[in-house]
Amino acid sequence: MYSYSVKVRTKTYLWGSAGVVVGLDDPLLLMIHNDPRGDEIVLTAEPAAGGLGTLQPGECWTYPLKGLTGLFADCDADSTVSCTIMALRS
Repeated sequence: MYSYSVKVRTKTYLWGSAGVVVGLDDPLLLMIHNDPRGDEIVLTAEPAAGGLGTLQPGECWTYPLKGLTGLFADCDADSTVSCTIMALRS
């Protein structure tokens, strides 16, 4: 398990990068928690056909990273997002 925080303003990668071209094969989960004092964030995964949805301040969500090259958040103002990466055991 690995935890970190990211300050989000405009498009900010929570995991991955625009420069990564090979999708992840490992069964990992990304747990995302939007700061209760922050602003709404919009989540998008790459590659994806569209957005994943929004998280309001104080909300959290878990998303599988398998097959992705990146997952980013977008916010009009500022929000701090706490992230935890967890490995699934077989």
